Amino acid sequence: MTKTTASDFGFGTQIRKSPYFDATVRWGATGFSVYNHMYIPRDFGDPVQNFWNLVSKAILCDVAVERQVEITGPDAARFTQLLTPRDLSQCAVGQCKYVLITNAEGGILNDPVLLRLAENHFWLSLADSDVLLWAQGVAVHSGMDVTITEPDVSPLQLQGPNSGEIMKALFGDRINDLRYYWLEEMDLDGIPLVVSRTGWSSELGYELYLRDDSRGDELWEKIMAAGEPHGIAAGHTSSIRRIEGGMLSYHADMDIHTNPYELGLDRLVNLDANSDFIGRQALQNIRDTGVTRKQVGLEISAEPLRGANTTFWPVLNSSETVGKVTSAVYSPRLESNIALAMLDIESAQTGTRLQVQLPTGSATATVVEKPFYDPKKKITTKS
Repeated sequence: MTKTTASDFGFGTQIRKSPYFDATVRWGATGFSVYNHMYIPRDFGDPVQNFWNLVSKAILCDVAVERQVEITGPDAARFTQLLTPRDLSQCAVGQCKYVLITNAEGGILNDPVLLRLAENHFWLSLADSDVLLWAQGVAVHSGMDVTITEPDVSPLQLQGPNSGEIMKALFGDRINDLRYYWLEEMDLDGIPLVVSRTGWSSELGYELYLRDDSRGDELWEKIMAAGEPHGIAAGHTSSIRRIEGGMLSYHADMDIHTNPYELGLDRLVNLDANSDFIGRQALQNIRDTGVTRKQVGLEISAEPLRGANTTFWPVLNSSETVGKVTSAVYSPRLESNIALAMLDIESAQTGTRLQVQLPTGSATATVVEKPFYDPKKKITTKS
């Protein structure tokens, strides 16, 4: 069989490549998508095998598409708080927070991980939307002394139960002191990094933020070599595992027309905090009046789905459309078709029986609690 090389892909210059692009092709990437104006590897072969590699051993994923919005300057802390309804007053230097970026109507523009590198130095590690432009626009009219840039930073995700042992092989026992949702600035044989105990997998994992894209190939190969005795595989973010864990995908499970209360993310909105943020009044109104729809979990009774959905599937209650399936997949571990769906509030109660219009026909579905697996996040938070 002919080996695939980077030259086999017909890519243009208008979409950026990550510093790990050539390495991912060498290690088996055969398909790419576009995310934050960059190519991201989406196919390393069988997605079910990718899932089992993740949950049983470890995978290394190129997520350089998680671009950073860097906020610095004397007013950086106050400005960063302006962007999010989550109270950041207790966010320490070295800590990470999952946050929402909201607009004046309370709609969600992005759901990044916030990293606080110094008193007035923040990164927003983005999902797929142009928050750099939003933040720069807000800064122009804020009257605050801040600088908003996209730095030379490209993350990798090392995820799975063996990721801790691989990190120990790379960095020594000091990695054991890195707590869940905290970061540390490190270097690996002179390669400058920020390392965090975070990741988009619902598994134990780490993210390594490379601060010099000329070292991308070198970093990839060092991690793969260290991981070989621990069964590491090159891979991609697993739709199966993230849906099992109830993790959200921007543009799929939420968008600018979705508010935090519909997603059950009330904990990320601190209306009682003594801080100002964009969308405060709108979110207060939504909280006071309540929501008309809600995100839920569904189990779909049908033949095992072949891959994840690529369109929104209508959900019906007694022939009336009451919502849509936003993310769906077959879980080989749970032996069930599982899905996230946005439903009218009257149809969102646990146990409600509904119908889903699949591409292959109608199927019965039941509203269930989410996440579907490890609801208390014992896997990701274990020491």
